[in-house]
Amino acid sequence: MDAEFNGTYITLGGYIAVDKYRYLYFVILMTLYILILCTNCTIICLIWIHRNLHEPMYIFIAALSLNSVLFSTAIYPKLFIDVLSQKQTISHSACMFQYFIFYSLGTSDILLLSAMAYDRYVSICKPLQYPTIMGNITVTVLLTVAWFLPALEVAVAIVINSKQKLCDFTTNGIFCNNKIFRLYCVKSTFLKVYGLFILLNIIVVPAIFVLFTYIKIFIIAYHSCVEVRKKATETCLPHLMVLMCCFFLCIFDVISARLESDFPNGANLIMSLQIVVYGPLFNPIIYGVKMKEISKHIKRLLCQLVTTRNFYK
Repeated sequence: MDAEFNGTYITLGGYIAVDKYRYLYFVILMTLYILILCTNCTIICLIWIHRNLHEPMYIFIAALSLNSVLFSTAIYPKLFIDVLSQKQTISHSACMFQYFIFYSLGTSDILLLSAMAYDRYVSICKPLQYPTIMGNITVTVLLTVAWFLPALEVAVAIVINSKQKLCDFTTNGIFCNNKIFRLYCVKSTFLKVYGLFILLNIIVVPAIFVLFTYIKIFIIAYHSCVEVRKKATETCLPHLMVLMCCFFLCIFDVISARLESDFPNGANLIMSLQIVVYGPLFNPIIYGVKMKEISKHIKRLLCQLVTTRNFYK
């Protein structure tokens, strides 16, 4: 019976003292999930409702928030179940689905951030050509590539491993990421090469592209008037903050998958939680506070809520 169970399920061994702190874990995770849903849905609704936010930059922000909602909904409910269960396990098929959502949406965020960098580059460096270059067709193409290219590439990796045999059934993580490939009996050379291709294609190349665009933006802003420098600071600073966080977490994920034994369980748990908290929760907060137009609509919404509450009192 145990052999059959182990052959079907993978044990998630990244939790620490879950029996002792299970209810604390649950309250913290539930609070984070509710905050993620509320903040991201607020950003999406504001951009959907207000016509002055129907611009490429805000559309990409809304797409980021939608990714965060889908990403969190694929990860957090399983975390709730795990912290309340005696055994933290997941079926192999569910693990592959979680892996697909985790990496397809995670890498989609990087491409969306790259599209936003291009939008800022055109807006600041080529303002007269901006309406022509960043038209509806361009935005649609960029969104399509950002969503479907990562999904296709991650799906290929899953198909390659669909018939591989597992020799180990415990992973040092709290959800399914690249660490699960350490569990297979045979390490696929093709998969290693393909993984390197994805790393270059969806992380390294976009990172170089973003670096190039922001160097150009800051050079032009430095030699321009105060108004241009102010515009560059207001729109690019929040974007850079999100980018730094995103690339830092990507680097950690790659390193932890290669050097799993070098990370203590406590550090591994903390960093794993940061992956599922930082992007989904802090992205909408950063854009809501730092982006002038979104911040203005949020303040107006809060004032309306306070007025309504005082009226019913």
